Amino acid sequence: MNISRPSVHPLEAPPATDAAANGPGVRMKDLQGMPGTTGGLILRLFQLLFSVLSISVMATTSDFRSATAFCYLVLAVGLQCFWSLSLAIVDIYALLVKRSLRNNLIIHLFTIGDGITSTLTFAAACASTGITVLIGNDLQRCDVNHCKRFEAATVMAFISWFAISPSFLLNLWTLASQ
Repeated sequence: MNISRPSVHPLEAPPATDAAANGPGVRMKDLQGMPGTTGGLILRLFQLLFSVLSISVMATTSDFRSATAFCYLVLAVGLQCFWSLSLAIVDIYALLVKRSLRNNLIIHLFTIGDGITSTLTFAAACASTGITVLIGNDLQRCDVNHCKRFEAATVMAFISWFAISPSFLLNLWTLASQ
């Protein structure tokens, strides 16, 4: 028989380490701005606020449908509103039940969604800026159009993009560090 005897293979106690005190692995701390934190919720609420303001300002003009870029801005910022609202609800739920949103699938979903909506919002804001500059400076037709409202809606879209950029970058960083 091949039975090992303690005299041949003595058993030793494993050395004491910090792993027993800290848990099986070291996890990265939740930085403010990541999903499920109060900073993340604040960023989502700012995204939602400025997206709603941009749509409201653009919808109060009667001739925003005259330029495709303005229609694209309303569509992109509308998508930003729904995305930010849904993730704000998820963040509120995570904060209320004290759950961490560090699941790999959730981080993938948040990163892809934030990337798509931030790209669409930025592209729409840039296109609307170009049309606003064309109408105001090149065509000199601000007296006929609502240039100030177009400019305000575009600025609100850019601020919404500034609010989603940290969320996207933190989610991407979390995804890359897993």
